[in-house]
Amino acid sequence: MAYWLMKSEPDDTSIDDLAREPARAFEWTGVRNYQARNMMRDAMHVGDLVLFWHSSCPAPGIAGVAEVVSAAHADSSQFDPASPWFDAASTPDAPRWHCVDVRFVRKLALVSPARLRAEPGLEAMQVLRRGNRLSITPVTPEQWALIMEYFG
Repeated sequence: MAYWLMKSEPDDTSIDDLAREPARAFEWTGVRNYQARNMMRDAMHVGDLVLFWHSSCPAPGIAGVAEVVSAAHADSSQFDPASPWFDAASTPDAPRWHCVDVRFVRKLALVSPARLRAEPGLEAMQVLRRGNRLSITPVTPEQWALIMEYFG
């Protein structure tokens, strides 16, 4: 099992959206960064756990836990001309963008970046690095264990 942190803008999809439909698999669409896409496509597996991060909002941070429930597949939003994530160069035969599906596990009291930085052992998390803009980052087993101990 691997651990991940995945960012979502709560106005688009929040941990509360997942909590309202706990049996639903949510397609993690809209990732348009090749490094993040490659993590979903090549490194994520069913059963991996995810720190669900609220991003680009007044109170960013870890809002809950989700689980990867599908293998990587073509991101459906790339084929939808009405989607802000439409990619005219991508075709169903040769999709450019991939995603996984995630399902709700549980909510956490919001853990801000400042709280993460304050805890010994978490200050090196990739999401906290200056200039980090990736929407998906790996989390080490040690970091995961500390987050669950401190906040879970």
